[in-house]
Amino acid sequence: MTTVTDPVIGRWYKDVENDLSFKVVAIEDSDNTIEVQYINGDIGEYDSDSWYNSTFDYIEAPEDWSAPFDDLEPDDLGYSDPDMHTATDADPLDLDKLNDF
Repeated sequence: MTTVTDPVIGRWYKDVENDLSFKVVAIEDSDNTIEVQYINGDIGEYDSDSWYNSTFDYIEAPEDWSAPFDDLEPDDLGYSDPDMHTATDADPLDLDKLNDF
């Protein structure tokens, strides 16, 4: 089985034969290469011929999409602080003023 899917930047794939998951991070038209980042953070590259002669298939993004980022802390993701977007000193919203526009 060979790959029939074109590479798409930002899309996740699985190398079925080698059981490797990766995301396409760049496509270089000048030298016909596809740069990928594997789920463990390693960077790799395929030439166009290798891409279409491999066993790649589309997959959903992994549940832990931040895995390739070694130094990323959970707080850096922006959703660990539930009050992050709440202004404590803000005036209450007056819907009557909004309806005047």
